[in-house]
Amino acid sequence: MKRIIPREEYCTDCRLCEVYCSFSHTQEIDLVLAYRNGLLKNGRVRVSSRGPVSFAVQCRHCQEAPCVLACLAGAMGRERESGRVTHDPSRCVGCWTCILVCPYGAVRRSEDGSGVVSKCDLCPDLAVPACVEHCPNGALVVVDLEGDG
Repeated sequence: MKRIIPREEYCTDCRLCEVYCSFSHTQEIDLVLAYRNGLLKNGRVRVSSRGPVSFAVQCRHCQEAPCVLACLAGAMGRERESGRVTHDPSRCVGCWTCILVCPYGAVRRSEDGSGVVSKCDLCPDLAVPACVEHCPNGALVVVDLEGDG
């Protein structure tokens, strides 16, 4: 089971993880055009900062995922093979129960106006999640937890 782990001691609050997460979930091929066209929304990671401490917050794909258990519509689920917690926006009814029960505050309302939630999907089409690949300080790392999930 792969997870992204934040390392706050290396985070400088640059927020490039947010930018590249948003960009990787658009259909654009140019980052500047995506920004100018207002497409850098709905990032699945956000940086939380308080004073000198900052770190990225995204879904931890919990082994006992409260969001999956609490989802009234069955939109939250777990992929058997990879163990990642998934979200099916076509089934989401926007009740926000998953937001309320997430212990990390990692599930949030989508910014695209769709009325559904947004969460980290571990960038399944990429070899390395966009936020991890573009973090200049190594504040995000992918770990593979054997037997977890």
